[in-house]
Amino acid sequence: MARVVVGCTHGNENADAVVVSYLTAVAALDRGDEVAMWLTSEGVNLARDGYVAPIREGMEPPVQRVHDQFIEKGGRFYVCPVCFNDRQLDQSELVGNAELKGATPLMEFVGDGATVFNY
Repeated sequence: MARVVVGCTHGNENADAVVVSYLTAVAALDRGDEVAMWLTSEGVNLARDGYVAPIREGMEPPVQRVHDQFIEKGGRFYVCPVCFNDRQLDQSELVGNAELKGATPLMEFVGDGATVFNY
C-alpha cells in the first residue's frame, strides 16, 4: 500500500479543482492506497459538514457524490489549522474523518515517501 497526499487549496470558487482533487483521491483509494487530502486556504471548507452539497450540483459528477465516496472508502482530511482558524470556522462543523493537522503530522504521514498531487 502506497501513501498518497492530495492537496487542495480551493472551495466552491473553483469547482473544477475540487472535483479533480476528489477524483484523484478516490482513484488512489480504489487501488488500495492510504490517502490524505491536505486542505489549505479555501480548501479547508471541504471538510465542513454540508459545505460540498451545492458544488457541481446537477453536473456529473457532483462533488457531494465523490466526497461521500472518499469518506466511505477510508480517506482522511488533514485540515490546515492556521487556514481554518484564520477563517474563524468552528471545529464542530468538521466531518467525522477530518482533523486539524499541520505540517508536522502531514510529514509524519508522508514518512519515507508519498505520491503528492496538488490542486
